Amino acid sequence: MTIDASEANAILADVDAIIAKVKQSQIYRQAGAIIMVWGLIVISGNVLSALTPRWSVWTWIALNGLGAVATLLMLQRGAPTGARLPLRFLAAFALFFAFGFIWSELIGRFGPRELNAFWPTLFLFGYASAGIWFGAAFSVIGLGPTALILAGYLWSGDWFTLWLAVFNGGGLILCGAWMRRA
Repeated sequence: MTIDASEANAILADVDAIIAKVKQSQIYRQAGAIIMVWGLIVISGNVLSALTPRWSVWTWIALNGLGAVATLLMLQRGAPTGARLPLRFLAAFALFFAFGFIWSELIGRFGPRELNAFWPTLFLFGYASAGIWFGAAFSVIGLGPTALILAGYLWSGDWFTLWLAVFNGGGLILCGAWMRRA
């Protein structure tokens, strides 16, 4: 049995398509797990901030540090054996925090409510942008919770911090679970 060049090219294209789908599925599964961890961190941070507003800054510093370490460990665990620490992740994370700090503290001088809306939407913008390279699910994860955060900012009144716990943290957990199934 022989096949001609056009049939061979079609078979190779099918193989390439399957490989691309498997790679995207692996990215989605790992990203989904990371997003779910951040959802738990966001819920914890917002609930603790609502209960002890005086300690809110230190709560978020500690939780963000915990989340960064957990994310690094999860990325390292999903990497091939012998792979190096994902320095691009560290650089991107540091750039996002530096950008956010400059705009929220130095230029904008945001109040607590504005900070509560700014930080999650900044990182969700990163997810929405990642959708350009990694698939539409990232864009949905970036834009869906952002819309809910903006709605809460405008209409939730004094309940905004708890709104964020439910719709930002809970939204991240739901989006992560959805990505893991994709």
